[in-house]
Amino acid sequence: MDTATRFRQTVIAWAADGEGAPTGPAAATVRELAADLDLRTVVLVEGVSDRAAVEALAERQGRTLAAEGVVVVPMGGATSIIRFLRPLGPQGLGLRLAGLCDAAEQRFFLQGLERTGFGTGLTPDDLAELGFFTCHADLEDELIRALGTGGVQQAIDDQGDLRTFRTFQRQPAQRERPVEAQLRRFMGTIGGRKEHYARALTGALDLERLPQPLDGLLTRV
Repeated sequence: MDTATRFRQTVIAWAADGEGAPTGPAAATVRELAADLDLRTVVLVEGVSDRAAVEALAERQGRTLAAEGVVVVPMGGATSIIRFLRPLGPQGLGLRLAGLCDAAEQRFFLQGLERTGFGTGLTPDDLAELGFFTCHADLEDELIRALGTGGVQQAIDDQGDLRTFRTFQRQPAQRERPVEAQLRRFMGTIGGRKEHYARALTGALDLERLPQPLDGLLTRV
């Protein structure tokens, strides 16, 4: 297991215990791994598909995030944000943090940032300044809007799934839905598909016309 993976898994386990104390074995291990990585930034994202997209886009830009001291950590949902900010941020190890959030989840990020020493009276406009970039709905929505429904279906065809998607579209529950909604639902119907398509859609992006949250985040880190 590489050092970045060990760091990620240790941080997730540390956050899961709900304490996040800056002393003790978990904190010592995180500090040691951070030093081994020459860690520069921890990027907090909601789920594994977000992590997949961030890492895939960095690769397309010729970057290897771990080699740059950047590790992307999926939190398992926005409501977990304070569990990660507390041990990693100013009240804990004082690491440099950045991240992505969905528009509907901004309140959790703002509350978490305020409660863990990032400022007071924070508003959504402050998030980018702090390194946290907001997706219009979520990252999947950003990717679909950037590629257009035709571009997404081409990516599905490239992955050999277009016939399956056409069958899915004919299901009674899907027939009257907009194609954007069909695409989003299709990608979430089977375990692992959402993560797979986060990488595939990111691989199809025009590097000169990137979704702003992804572009802003990778420029920041």
